[in-house]
Amino acid sequence: MVENIEESIKHNADHLAQELKWLDQMISFRMSEYFGKSEESDQIESVPEAPSFDMSESVYSRFIQMYELSTLERLALILSLAPSLMPSLLDDFFIKDKEKGKSFTCFGGAPAINHSGFLPTGETFLFIAAGHDLSLRFQLLGIFGPDHVFAKHGVIDLEPANRNEPYMSGPIVISREFIDLFSHGKYAKPTYGQNFPAKELTTTHTWDDLVLDNKTLDEIHELKIWVEHGKTLMEDWGMKRKLKPGYLTLFHGPPGTGKTLTASLIAKLVDKPLYRIDLSLIVSKYIGETEKNLSTIFDQAENKNWILFFDEADALFGKRTKVSDAHDRYANQEVSYLLQRVEDFSGLVILASNLKANMDEAFVRRFQSIIYFPLPTTEQRHILWQKSFSPASSLEEEIDLYAIADKFELSGGAIMNIVRYASLRAISRASLTILKSELMEGIRREFRKDGKLV
Repeated sequence: MVENIEESIKHNADHLAQELKWLDQMISFRMSEYFGKSEESDQIESVPEAPSFDMSESVYSRFIQMYELSTLERLALILSLAPSLMPSLLDDFFIKDKEKGKSFTCFGGAPAINHSGFLPTGETFLFIAAGHDLSLRFQLLGIFGPDHVFAKHGVIDLEPANRNEPYMSGPIVISREFIDLFSHGKYAKPTYGQNFPAKELTTTHTWDDLVLDNKTLDEIHELKIWVEHGKTLMEDWGMKRKLKPGYLTLFHGPPGTGKTLTASLIAKLVDKPLYRIDLSLIVSKYIGETEKNLSTIFDQAENKNWILFFDEADALFGKRTKVSDAHDRYANQEVSYLLQRVEDFSGLVILASNLKANMDEAFVRRFQSIIYFPLPTTEQRHILWQKSFSPASSLEEEIDLYAIADKFELSGGAIMNIVRYASLRAISRASLTILKSELMEGIRREFRKDGKLV
């Protein structure tokens, strides 16, 4: 496995080195053309040809082949990579116009804060690719358009120019994920934080660990069918013109009833990443920031086939506020935009709420499915108790799990909290035996959380 990774990195490095050499040749060619004939020659050499390499050897080459990138699309891609891979290659653009005492306008370039190298802009690309050919320049603008593969898959972004500055003066930026993909052969997982308010959820559990009533299981089964066969329905059956692109479902019910576990198992079933959105970081008191934070996640999720999970979703997708001032009106407009973004997402979005009544009714009607997760019955609680203890432990003879299941109405999550507490108490006594007194104390602790007494 290590050898395969090292081989992949080697092939990527070889192909990127060839591509960077070609970019250097393209820059030299355009410089020679711009500054006129060289002293040694009356002829300017022809445009350098892009490298030709085995398209199956590296992730970089396979990307070029998969999306059938043209020569100039490849030029845009390698130009965006150059500041990260070989920044010195762009140093020629720092040359000054001695007569005017300033940089050459046609070279473009954006100021940097910490980076001492040249940061290419849209104008830099147009200069290298088209020179002063205005017709070709117009044709190349589409490379940075919203319908291009670069934008659709979040590869390259032409950042907005400053107000009242030319459109193509914005920097060309390649996403960190594709820098990692092209250099290491795999995506790096995004780092959770203010700039990326989502965490990946994984589970070691299996479907056998999920204890639910038959009605809920049947509805989950319908959801599993869509997750496994939705692509066939939309593409092979040609239904993408008639149906909305993704699938939106609501899991609702008391805490600890299996909503998060079900979402994790569905992701595990189809081997797709599941990201739980942290609404505490998403929802901002500053107008416009909520939309920006959520868009960051959706832009990446669209390109990587993620499943999105909004826990306690009513915090964001709940009933609209009454409009009492301009701020309320804008907030409702912002939420409406976010709801539309959720609906337009091409993958699976799971919203979870403890109370369906808290959700906006107009929005709920747009869900493809609404699945209720009730508190487990006595029989289901008995199964949960039996499954929850470590096989290394044993129960004190006085413990009657069925009687406990019948008497105490608890969720699966609460039962696991109790088992954790009683098991740790046993370990602290250097014992393998779970005592009834400690189990009962664990139950009392859970009930006290809700202000109840046992």
